Amino acid sequence: MGKICFLFGHRDAPDAAAPLLDAALEHHYTVLGARVFLVGSRGHFDALAAAALQRLKARRPDVQLLLLLAYHPEKQAFSMPDGFDGSLFPEGMEKVPPRLAIVRANTAALRQAASVICWVEYPGNTRNLLQSAEVRIARGTLAVTNLADAAASIRT
Repeated sequence: MGKICFLFGHRDAPDAAAPLLDAALEHHYTVLGARVFLVGSRGHFDALAAAALQRLKARRPDVQLLLLLAYHPEKQAFSMPDGFDGSLFPEGMEKVPPRLAIVRANTAALRQAASVICWVEYPGNTRNLLQSAEVRIARGTLAVTNLADAAASIRT
């Protein structure tokens, strides 16, 4: 498996994130060497990211798209989005209570990632997830592109 780029963000991320996602994905592919892209399916950012990943895969056929599952596939049915190559249910998640499943799955995905593309602009679980990686970011072992920061600099 190649370098993993994990995508996550607020469920109410704006449509304005779409063109920023395209540019960030191309950067993570060409400059950072990401070949495996992992995204969930729970909010608007995830939907925007999945669409952008489809566009990337059309240009870059060596890209592998994986759907991050927070709930065991035998306990909660899911449908694989078109164009995805498979899914990932993180190891050790089998006994995680449902109310903690998304946070734990995101944390597990972040541990595996070499890079992150996110939309984080206000407090909450999404910001907490990004803050949990601060040590790796400071050491240079995790590259992060926060599209909300990029959008803010465009607006000002």
